Amino acid sequence: ETQNGIYKSFFCQQPLNYEKKKSYTLNIEGANTHLDFRFSHLGPFKDVTMLKIIVGDVDEPPLFTMPSYIMEVYENAKIGTAVGTVTAQDPDTANSLVRYFFDHNTEEDRYFTIDASTGTIKTAKIFDREETPWCNITVAASEIDNPGLVSHVPVGVRILDVNDNPPELAREYDVVVCENAKPGQVIQTITATDKDNSANGARFHFSLDEGLSLNPNFTLRDNEDNTASILTRRKRYSRTTQDIYYLPVLISDGGVPPLSSSSTLTIRVCACERDGRVRTCHAEAFLSSAGLSTGALIAILLCVVILLAIVVLFITLRRSKKEPLIISEEDVRENVVTYDDEGGGEEDTEAFDITALRNPSAAEELKYRRDVRPEVKPVLRHHPSSSLDSVDVQEFIKQRLAEADLDPSVPPYDSLQTYAYEGRRSEAGSISSLDSATTHSDQDYNFLGDWGPEFKKLAELYGEIESERTT
Repeated sequence: ETQNGIYKSFFCQQPLNYEKKKSYTLNIEGANTHLDFRFSHLGPFKDVTMLKIIVGDVDEPPLFTMPSYIMEVYENAKIGTAVGTVTAQDPDTANSLVRYFFDHNTEEDRYFTIDASTGTIKTAKIFDREETPWCNITVAASEIDNPGLVSHVPVGVRILDVNDNPPELAREYDVVVCENAKPGQVIQTITATDKDNSANGARFHFSLDEGLSLNPNFTLRDNEDNTASILTRRKRYSRTTQDIYYLPVLISDGGVPPLSSSSTLTIRVCACERDGRVRTCHAEAFLSSAGLSTGALIAILLCVVILLAIVVLFITLRRSKKEPLIISEEDVRENVVTYDDEGGGEEDTEAFDITALRNPSAAEELKYRRDVRPEVKPVLRHHPSSSLDSVDVQEFIKQRLAEADLDPSVPPYDSLQTYAYEGRRSEAGSISSLDSATTHSDQDYNFLGDWGPEFKKLAELYGEIESERTT
C-alpha cells in the first residue's frame, strides 16, 4: 500500500516450471509521481524493496520428447514389423514410470500395436501403399502412479513403396488402319501407367513380344519418353481378306527388380478417305463389296420373316384340327346323336345299324337319302312245291320270315305274319291239325275261298295242292 492507498498487482507473463526454476527474486521500487516542490529539500520521495517468489511443485502428466513423430515402413512388410518408438518422461521430481497405449479413437489405431513400457510401435496388418499411403495415429502416455494424468502425441506413418505392380496400358486403345495405308505410317501412339510411385515406375520400355515370330504387318517403336508408336510394315490392307489384327506389346518398368506385363492391341481395318479420315468400319462395307445394298438386305430379311410366319401358321392349323368325338371305347363321354328315322324293335338290326351310335363319323357314311329309293336286287321268293306231300308249314314260315328280314326295301319296323291260326270268325270251325296236309283225303277245299280274306292264304295253299292232286 502506498501513501495514497493504491495497491499494485503482479502477473506472470510466461508459464512457470518448478523443475526448471523453483524461485524468483524481484526488486520493487515505489515512488510518488506527484511531487510538491515546496518539500523537495526534504529528500527523495521513493523506496526500494525486494520480493522473493517461490514456485510450488505440481504433479504433471508425462511429457513426450517431440511434439510429433514421423515414421516409415515398407508396404508388404510382415505383421509385427517395428515402425518406430515414442518416448515420454515424467517431468516431476519423482520421475514416475510411464505407460504407453492407443486410445483407439480412429480405425487406423487398430493397424498397429505399441509396447506399453518401451513405446515401440509395430504393424498389425500388411499394408499396400497403393491403397493406404499414409496412416495417422495418436499415442497416449500416462504415469503408472497417477493414471489420470494423460498426454497425447500425433504420429504419422508413411508407407514406403515396393515395386510390386507391373506396368499396363494407360487405357483401352481403338487402333484403326486404313486400307490405303502406306508402309512406315504411324497409326497409333500408346502410353503406359504404373500404380507404383515414380521411383519404381517412371521409365517404361516398350517392345513386341520376342517369343512370337516377326510380325509382317505392324511394328513398334519406343519413343523413350514413356510412349511408343505403332507403325505399318506394308501397304494396302483389305477388309475382305482380314478385318482385325492383334498385336501383343510387352511393357516393363524401371523398378528394382523390374516388372513387366503383356497387353494386346486390337487393330481394325477401315475404309478411309484420301486425307486419312475414317469412312466406315461396319459390316455394310462388306455387303457393298459383295454387290448387296441395304435395300436388298432388308428385302431378303423380310422374305425370311414371311416364310417363317407361314410355317408357324401351317403348324398351328394342323395342331388345331378337331379330333374324333370318341377316340376309344374306354373314352366315355355324354355324346348325343340325333336320328330322324323311326327304328323298329330290338330285333330289327338290318334296317338300322347300331354301330352308328358308337362313331358319329360312321353314321355320316351310312346315312341314306330318304328322297331316293335305294337300288336293291329283288330277292327271289321260294314257292312251295306243288306236291302236297312236300308242304311243311314250319319250313314255309321260316322261309317267309327270312324273306322279310333280308329284304332291304321293307319299312324299318317289325311285321307280324301269322300262318298257324285260321281266325276267330271261322264258320267251319277248326280245320284240325296242320299235319292234315300230309294225310290222304279227298276233301275239297275250294270252299275256303268263300270264307273271307282271313282264309285267303289257306284257300290258295290247299287249292293248289288239290289241283296238283287231281292232275
